[in-house]
Amino acid sequence: MQKFLWLAFAFFIQGIYQSQELKKKLPCYDLTEVLKVEPTLLYRPHLDASKSFGIKILKDSKTVQKYINNGKFHKINKSGKGYRVQKLDYSRAWMVSKGKLMLERIGSRFSKETKGNTFTVSSITRTLEDQCRLRKVNTNASLGISSHNYGNSFDVSYVRFNGVLKNNSKLEAALEKVLKYYYNAGRIYYIKERQQSCFHITVKNY
Repeated sequence: MQKFLWLAFAFFIQGIYQSQELKKKLPCYDLTEVLKVEPTLLYRPHLDASKSFGIKILKDSKTVQKYINNGKFHKINKSGKGYRVQKLDYSRAWMVSKGKLMLERIGSRFSKETKGNTFTVSSITRTLEDQCRLRKVNTNASLGISSHNYGNSFDVSYVRFNGVLKNNSKLEAALEKVLKYYYNAGRIYYIKERQQSCFHITVKNY
């Protein structure tokens, strides 16, 4: 009887282990369901701009690595003129070349207009798996496809300047002025996200 119970317990433990291993191998999202989510009218131009770069939806790390290897994605430095990149837990510091260039131009113009101040980049490129992880801690994260999933979008905080988390209406206005300049020039789209206190910026394939 003891032998039977021991075997039953062993099979039970093995079953749990195999179930956990299977979950690790399966994606944490259902692509069919993700694609069903309709973007808002405000957000649709961001997705249209993203698709114009010829980048397929970034599902996981392997997909990102493929674009790094073929030279489509470029590394974003931790800091540059006018900007700093915070520690990225749910995104990756890689973008298409025009994305990197646009970030650098926005940073440089902001620095020039504010006499050396810096803004903080809070998110860059995300895979669908990154998005799953993010939703576990942030219920406001997109349920559908995000322009972050194509490597040409990034978020900039409007409450963190010079590495300090603090409202600064003067620097916030200066930052939006720079974004409006590039929006009017046909280089970017941007949305002011109230819940996340950031500007969501998508670079156009101009």
